[in-house]
Amino acid sequence: MFFDPMYFLWLAPALLLAGLAQLWISSAYSRASARPARMSGYSAARRILDAAHLQDVQIEQVAGHLSDHYDPSAKVLRLSGEVFHGQTLSAVGIAAHEAGHAIQDAVGYIPLVVRNLAVPVAGFGSSIGMGLLFVGILLTFKPLIWIGLILFSAVAVFQLVNLPVEFNASSRAKALLVDLGIVPPEDMGAVRNVLSAAALTYVAATLQSVLTVAYYATRFAGVGRSDD
Repeated sequence: MFFDPMYFLWLAPALLLAGLAQLWISSAYSRASARPARMSGYSAARRILDAAHLQDVQIEQVAGHLSDHYDPSAKVLRLSGEVFHGQTLSAVGIAAHEAGHAIQDAVGYIPLVVRNLAVPVAGFGSSIGMGLLFVGILLTFKPLIWIGLILFSAVAVFQLVNLPVEFNASSRAKALLVDLGIVPPEDMGAVRNVLSAAALTYVAATLQSVLTVAYYATRFAGVGRSDD
């Protein structure tokens, strides 16, 4: 019952998009990493934060590849080593994007507020919801299937809310890099390429979540009916 070729047909558009996004971001990141910048990722982020009067936001180095993120609870911007120390267009672009999230937090950007509230719900729905869904399918118990599906839907909702947050952070980053003289306009093509490729990965993840919910709703919502 758990292996259904139709599942992969349902998810095919999202999986194809995710594959293309990964190829694009790998290519864009590689090209932008070969282009020198005027300062390191750390210096770029610090300059953007200071210009936004966010001297209280600290910048820390963290382990991992492309593990860069902004922690709104600690008010800390964490950059991977290659971005923190890297003096390349890819490094300053990624650092500026994360600094954009810090600015969103400071100005109370509503989609970010909603996303932060949705994080624990999405985490719970991802683990517990899918478990209940599979138990419901195994027992052919329709109410449990619906409960699991509704909980898992929180993941799709989170992904949908996350899209404007990421797009807005990239828009802020691109404008600030030029306005603050961190990247000259003629070099912004490489930065835009990296940020656009990264945005496509979020679109692919969102599409996959939505299609997963749609598949299970269509495939198993009627389990237990007399005509099954």
